[in-house]
Amino acid sequence: MSISESLPRVRALPLRRAAVEWPTLLLAVTIYGGWAALTFFHASLPLWLLVPGGAWVIAWQSSLQHEIIHGHPTRWRVVNRLLGSIPLSLWLPYPRYRMLHLCHHRDERLTDPLDDPESYYWTDEDWARLGVVGRWMVKAQTRLVGRLLIGPFWSVGRFLFAEARAIRAGDRLLLRIWLHHLAGCAGILLWLVLVCDFNPLAYVVLFLYPGTALSMIRSFAEHKAESEVSRRSAIVENSPVLGLLFLNNNLHAVHHKHPTLPWYRLPDHYRAHRDMFLDGNGGLLYRGYGDVFRRFLLRPHDQPEHPLGRAPHDP
Repeated sequence: MSISESLPRVRALPLRRAAVEWPTLLLAVTIYGGWAALTFFHASLPLWLLVPGGAWVIAWQSSLQHEIIHGHPTRWRVVNRLLGSIPLSLWLPYPRYRMLHLCHHRDERLTDPLDDPESYYWTDEDWARLGVVGRWMVKAQTRLVGRLLIGPFWSVGRFLFAEARAIRAGDRLLLRIWLHHLAGCAGILLWLVLVCDFNPLAYVVLFLYPGTALSMIRSFAEHKAESEVSRRSAIVENSPVLGLLFLNNNLHAVHHKHPTLPWYRLPDHYRAHRDMFLDGNGGLLYRGYGDVFRRFLLRPHDQPEHPLGRAPHDP
């Protein structure tokens, strides 16, 4: 079976697609131009501006890559992939993100600790094998403060270890993906070192770590293990700032229902069908990210072990 045949099929909302979605293309220009300006002028910028700006563009590019995975902003796949493959974050190859995220959109397996690559849940067996320190780190990340402080180190480290192990085991596809990705990373590092005189370690500390943490605010409470598939995806309303950063993916139940709907059309579609979406997801609603922080900054969002063992699916 080919890779394209093995990827899950996602539902699309019937709509007439433009050849070029100019809001998303303009967004891409803004993100990459902003990143270039921040890195080039980093030495003259105060930390209070450089760090939030760097974190924002790293998280924003992650949101853009997510949009591109779902077929935006043009009809031409080659153009889209070129826009998504610039490795500002260094650690995540775009083709690998695409493969894993499309598996995540197999909604009948959503939150499953084995079948959903973006699940934060654990099977009872894996939880028992994790060890005392590992269990402590996972439990800490069920609180938002722990996810922000520990999450980037934990998630990136586990991802890189798993990728290296698969390549050592002979996965040639992953090897090719990583060789292309590392070539792109070399270009980013040459820009940082030779053009900007920006220490790569400082880039990791000032841009990558806080940017990855910022992205994790979105993913923290967007899914919850439930027996009914439709009740596993949350909605966060009233988020003009972080909603822009996450390209309206805070309306996550809407995105899972219509994954090919462009980011700038999600709010209107949600407002037009709000009652339907909230009825469908069982009222899994937050009144803004302030609501998420108030509830879960110091309290756990959920238990690490999947409450049903594996995610069941509706018949």
